[in-house]
Amino acid sequence: MRSRRNKGARPGMTAAGARDGFTMLELLVVLVILGLLTAVTAPAVGRYLGGAKVDTAKLQVQNILTTLDLYRLDNGSMPTQEQGLAALVDRPSGATRWNGPYLRKAEMIRDPWGRPYQYRIPGEKGEVDIFSLGADGAPGGTGENQDVGSW
Repeated sequence: MRSRRNKGARPGMTAAGARDGFTMLELLVVLVILGLLTAVTAPAVGRYLGGAKVDTAKLQVQNILTTLDLYRLDNGSMPTQEQGLAALVDRPSGATRWNGPYLRKAEMIRDPWGRPYQYRIPGEKGEVDIFSLGADGAPGGTGENQDVGSW
């Protein structure tokens, strides 16, 4: 059985399927649908990712505390305020029993928002305080802006 062909159509195209591409109306309908999907799902995704960063910060603070315990076992004390958390990555001057690096990369002492973790010894809420001020970099806050610390 032979199919009828439009003389101007490409081989394999029938007269009914000879037009190529999409109309402007079809493209606009697709764009509206994509816009609606984005408007509905974007806030939920943002809340999820914000919560993930807070959870990541909590885990990193605990990891740093554990690493500080190893540092103390080797050196007899925690790093001084002046040495800071950098003592876990690079040998501080005067640390003769330093057996590090205790953390592989300097990025490991940065919070999920890219700022260095705060280190305070003696701590106000414990022997040592390690904390991040959250996404806004200011004390206090809720959600992604909340402070995350070793307390």
